[in-house]
Parts: sequence; structure tokens; C-alpha cells
Amino acid sequence: MDTEATPLRLRTPPGAPFTFEITVDRGGSRGFRVTEPGQDAQRYELARPEQPDYLDLFEALARDLGTRMPLARPPPPPRQGGAPLRPLLTEAVAPEILYGYGDPCVVRVGERDFRLLVTSNDAPNAFPILASSDLTTWRLTGFVFPEGHTPAWALTGFNRADFWAPEMHRIRDEHWVCFTARMQDRSLAIGLARSGSPDGPFHADEAPLVTGDVIDAHILVDARGAPWLVWKKDDNGVWPRRLAALLHREPARVGELFAAREDQRTAVLALTLWPWVETLEPMEQFFVLQPLIEAATADFTGFAARLAALRARACGADAEEIAVMSRELRTRIYAQRLSADGRALEGQPAVILENDQPWEAHLIEGVWITQEGGRYHLLYAGNDFSTAHYGIGAAVADAPTGPYRKSSEVLLSSGAEWWGPGHPSVAIGADGRHHVFLHAFRPGVAGYKAFRALLAAPICFEGGVLSLDRSV
Repeated sequence: MDTEATPLRLRTPPGAPFTFEITVDRGGSRGFRVTEPGQDAQRYELARPEQPDYLDLFEALARDLGTRMPLARPPPPPRQGGAPLRPLLTEAVAPEILYGYGDPCVVRVGERDFRLLVTSNDAPNAFPILASSDLTTWRLTGFVFPEGHTPAWALTGFNRADFWAPEMHRIRDEHWVCFTARMQDRSLAIGLARSGSPDGPFHADEAPLVTGDVIDAHILVDARGAPWLVWKKDDNGVWPRRLAALLHREPARVGELFAAREDQRTAVLALTLWPWVETLEPMEQFFVLQPLIEAATADFTGFAARLAALRARACGADAEEIAVMSRELRTRIYAQRLSADGRALEGQPAVILENDQPWEAHLIEGVWITQEGGRYHLLYAGNDFSTAHYGIGAAVADAPTGPYRKSSEVLLSSGAEWWGPGHPSVAIGADGRHHVFLHAFRPGVAGYKAFRALLAAPICFEGGVLSLDRSV
């Protein structure tokens, strides 16, 4: 019997406040049949295992079953003030660029010579490199890792690979590219490649610099010329799986952790699906668990407090699991000295930033640090990248490892024309002014592998802090 094609029948374990029976078709196109006691079965089709398709599924489930409506569906509140975002690239300049310009790194490599590196997800050619003399007209010059030349430790293949957030920096006579990729065990790691030219060829180190589900590497050269590696511990990609597994084992915990009825129903749906979800690839797991994440982060402070109270009442392995989950609710950004040749880390990592602002919700990421006026100005992204709630914040410190003081308000957020501005980089433009470069989605099409445009906004440094330059 072909077990991959045999429908999987799931039932909510005893003790949950609600009960679902779910049949999952595991053949070509996926179908779901969902039944509640005393109700007729509802049938749903999923044409592809992609995020937009799952959003359609969960939107239908929200209407039919009273679960949470996905945050990616309603428009964001109007953006208040701020400088207008200038579109630089809104369509692919070459057919090999499959997903647009996510996580853009714009660097100046000459007097009027710029390079742009972007995320490529599971595309065969990893990390497009684009060149421009004016930041308006761009041409593809190649890839950091053309097809067949990815590092041996990195996982490849459609819907398996994730090549994210490349950054290029000139270090002495070399160009270093730090990047994120999945290892063969599906965990995320940070690697480094180098070349004598900004257009390659690039040669990756034999092993990653940092492992253990880490992403969004950034290289900072401090005032003394010493290189630092900055990265994010991607715990926000781990705790939802722990939560779903815990609730599957102990369904009665749903009522202790979730107050709203729609969030309880969402949690029960997730825990019922968990035996199937845990067999999926990591990004598809995220797609299926996204409603559970949004249920937990709708009242993030309250959820964290209820989880802490649950930990106090738990014992044994459950207590330890909940303790780990509580720690993972905080996203931590680390900084650590790099060796002069960039092949090893020195000393101990320092936590330089955590999510502690309401708009950030459960995560921060995508850090870029710029030195100006003797201070270190840090830009970062916060909230869920695949929704209009994603935005960019700012912080400042007097040393690479902080302490960093955050601005009280978000620097850039979604508006009528662009959703989810995020993952900033900073460069001096052809006009001699500093600009922040970022990606964003067209309204209503935010999501993993959805096309992201390259945008820019002028910034200035006044009063020792970074802000949008509204005089331009």
C-alpha cells in the first residue's frame, strides 16, 4: 500500500474544548475534510503547498469554523506621516530572478558603482547580483552561487532549499558575502563566501560560521577596523512547533493559554493537525502553524504571562519544555567578533537587541548597523514578514555591542501602496545622501515567495539619532 497516497485521518485528542475530525489527502493536490460533532463535513482543496493557498484555506476555515482570520487578509491601518518610499525595482530584470528583491543588500563598490544582492529562496541560482550606476537602472551580473556551485553543507532543491538574506561587504582586498542557508538536517545556518570581485566568482567556506537555526547575518566593521558578525537566533521558527506538540499531548492546556474563542478553536485545529504537520518541510510547517502563531501573538504579553503561569504549575519534562518555549518567545540578536580572516568567531556572543515593543510582536530580525557621528545606528525589521504588520525600527548605541536604545515609534510601516517594508540596508546614494533600502509587497500579495519590490527612502542623522529625511 502506498502510505503517501493513503488519506490520513486525525481526531482531536480527549480534553480539548472543541473536537475536530480531519481527513488529509496526501496525494497530488491536497484535500481536507473537516467535521465537527453534529455538523456536516466541510471539504477544502489545496492546489499547492504554498503560503497563498494556505491563506485561502484558513480564510475559508475562519468563515466556516470560527477560527482566526489570517492577518495577511485585511489591509493595514493607514501609515501616519513618514517620507514616501521610492520604488527602484518593481519587476524582474531577468527570468532567473524568481521572487524579486527580498532582504536587499545595497552596497557602494565604486564612485558611481552599486551592487544589489537579494534572497533567492529555493531558486536554482542562489543570490542574484545586480549592478547599477544610478540606483534606478539595474542589470544582472551573475549569482553568488550559480546552479551547481552551492556550498556542500547547504540543502538544495525546490521547496527544500532556503537561501536567504545575503550581504556583501568589502573587507580589505576581498568582498565577503554572509548568508543564510538550510543544512542537510533542515536547520538554518550562516555561512561566508569571498571573492576578489563584487561580481564573483565566490567561494564559500567549507563549514558554516554559526549553526543552530540562525539567520540574517550582518557584518559590521567597527571604528577600530575590527569585523563583527551580527545575527538572529530564529527561535520564532521553533516555539510554534513546540507549542503545537505540547497542546497535542495536553489538549486541556488550550483553555489555560488562549482566552478568545476564535483563538481556542484555532489552537485545537493546530493540535489536531500536528501529527501530520510534523512530517512537513520547515516552511510548510510555518504556513500551517501561522494561525496558531497569530492566535498566540494577538495578546503577546498576556500569552507570555499565561505560559509562565503554566510553567509554574507543570512538572518534569513538561516544565522544562515550557521553560524553553518561554525563552524562545524572545527573539535575540547577537553580535560577536570575527577573526581577521573571517573564518572563525572570537570571544563570546553578546545579545544586543530583543523584541520588547508592541509593534514588534513576537520577533525582530534583519539588522543593519551604520556608523555615523561616532555612534552605531541600528535598523531592524519586526513582526511577521508575510503580513502588513511588518515594519522597520531604529536604535542607537555608542559601541557595537550596545546597549542599544530603540526609537519609541516604528520608522517605516505599511501604507496604501506598499505592505511589509522590511530588512533594511543603508548606503550613500549617487546624490551623496544616506538612503535606507528595503523590500515590500504590493497590497494583498504579501507572503513567502511572493514578489518583493526594492524601495528606498532618504534618511538623516540629527541629534545623534537616525530618522527619515523629510526635506528631500
